[in-house]
Amino acid sequence: MNIGDLVTAHYKSGKYIGTITGIRPGTYTVKILSVLRHPAQGDLHNPNEAEVPFFHERKALAHYEQANIPESAVHPYEEALADYNESLIAAVHKLEARLKERQNAFSACSLESLQSVKKEYELMYKVSFE
Repeated sequence: MNIGDLVTAHYKSGKYIGTITGIRPGTYTVKILSVLRHPAQGDLHNPNEAEVPFFHERKALAHYEQANIPESAVHPYEEALADYNESLIAAVHKLEARLKERQNAFSACSLESLQSVKKEYELMYKVSFE
């Protein structure tokens, strides 16, 4: 892959579309353009556990934010590119739907954490989740 290529990138528990802006051995720097999957809430070392010392609140990488991502987590992307704000809203709704289906303690904690994240998005990006 080369600088300027459109790619998907898995970062922590989120998945994004972006362009490669830098290449180093084993790593690509990717500028974020769209969100495919919103990062999971909670402790990544104890997935699906609500009773953890600290329940992490995770936001998606910001529009145009650049992240260093391992080569193995970056793949070519050839489909249409969605608007960042629209993709963020869609990704949040998908995560909420998955969490609401489960109806357990972890999902309840995740939904609570996600509500706080949504408020920040509304301020940052002037989006509405209604």
